[in-house]
Amino acid sequence: MFRRLSAVSLLCAWLCASGAVLDIAQTVAWTRMFAGYARTESLASAARETFDPGKPCQICRAVGKAREASERHGPGVPSAGAEKIVLILDRGAPFVALSAQRTWPGVRSALAPERSGDVPVPPPKAGDA
Repeated sequence: MFRRLSAVSLLCAWLCASGAVLDIAQTVAWTRMFAGYARTESLASAARETFDPGKPCQICRAVGKAREASERHGPGVPSAGAEKIVLILDRGAPFVALSAQRTWPGVRSALAPERSGDVPVPPPKAGDA
């Protein structure tokens, strides 16, 4: 439950920050305008009337004012002399020392004898063949 709530909250915050809420409001306004015009006119003239910039509805005007306000008060464009913010740290490759010897050195124990020949294998039993 908590995970779902946090995901929905994050989605709502992203929609508000990216301005998608204004896009949704504009789409709702166009849909309402188109449905209103389609009741009395043909579909082509209803679409023409809906997207006519000279006849905005009240919602369209409110969305336009909100867009202007967000452009005025939004984040400014950084100047050429502004300090860069590093978001990703690029580290160099780690140093790995390689030896000239490619195999592990043999360990000689002073306590255990070292075998030089093959291990003797007993002959097969008569019943196993």
